[in-house]
Amino acid sequence: MDMRKTELPRVDVPAPKQAHTHKGPGRWRWFAVLAVAFIAAAAAGWWFFGRGIAVTTATVTRGTAAEIVYGTGSVEPLRWARVATLIQGRIVERCRCEGKQVKTGDRLALLDDREAQATLRELRAREEFDRREVERQRQLAARSATTTQNLERAESDLMRTQALISVQVQRIEQHRLVSPMDGMVLREDGEVGEVVNSNTILYQVGLPTPLQLVASVNEEDIPKVRVGQTVLLRTDAFTDRRLTGTVREITPAGDPVARTFRIRVDLPDDTPLRVGMNVEANVVAREKADVLLIPAAALAQNAVFVITGDRAERRPVEIGIRGPQMVEAVSGLAEGDHVVSPVPAELSDGARVRVTGEVQATAAR
Repeated sequence: MDMRKTELPRVDVPAPKQAHTHKGPGRWRWFAVLAVAFIAAAAAGWWFFGRGIAVTTATVTRGTAAEIVYGTGSVEPLRWARVATLIQGRIVERCRCEGKQVKTGDRLALLDDREAQATLRELRAREEFDRREVERQRQLAARSATTTQNLERAESDLMRTQALISVQVQRIEQHRLVSPMDGMVLREDGEVGEVVNSNTILYQVGLPTPLQLVASVNEEDIPKVRVGQTVLLRTDAFTDRRLTGTVREITPAGDPVARTFRIRVDLPDDTPLRVGMNVEANVVAREKADVLLIPAAALAQNAVFVITGDRAERRPVEIGIRGPQMVEAVSGLAEGDHVVSPVPAELSDGARVRVTGEVQATAAR
């Protein structure tokens, strides 16, 4: 065997190339882009934060402070009555007299009473029979042809029938709805053919003037309300008019469920309010003239932020009368000071601010 060494073919492997490091102008372009981005971000940060927090201000002024007790209610006539059904029945007649004058006892509506009338006729016939029986028993008793017991029984039957007739007459009257007073029919509900249940209010009768407002006030505020206080009224129907009233009466007992008391407010004869309107009542419980006033929105935990240059200085204030829009500043401020209103949540003492406008707050009056 030939044991000669076998030689493999030779393969030349190229040597690895060394990487080139390019030190050209491209690297400096990246640095320039990053620098521009940094400068833009810094400029944006200064634009949003360096200029300060945008705020609006209000000027501390002098005026009348009013403590207001809030309530809501509806307008009613001073004298009026609801006319409701006492029984269930079908309406067969209506007066169609809404807005017209009526007298006491005038019929407003009639429920179907045919069945009740038939029962009354039956009782009338029985009464006639019982009356003849009593007369016959008396004639027999005069001749001693009957007993006293038979006569008494006949008289008792007649009295019982007459009592049933009286009850039936009252039942028939319940089918008639009549006016309980002289006045105007303010409202009429229900139609002929409609079946109504008992205690259904079909009519409201009253005098169109004078009017009153019956409002509910929370029980925690009722100690501040007094008879004779002025009431400022507001309704969506007359937003451009100043409406007032006067507290006439406060109910001695409140509603323990709703936790409210009712007050009755006299309205002037020339009031534009109408019966049934919903009205907001602001009772002026207390007033002080010539005091410093700031908007309620300027308060933040019994302190305000006063504008000093481009900074907001937090300043504690003593508060007197608190109204729904304006409050009395007893101390800590001077007339003409500019306070932040409303107070942004991120505002802190000494923060840089940027005033964007002036708000005009007014008292409830």
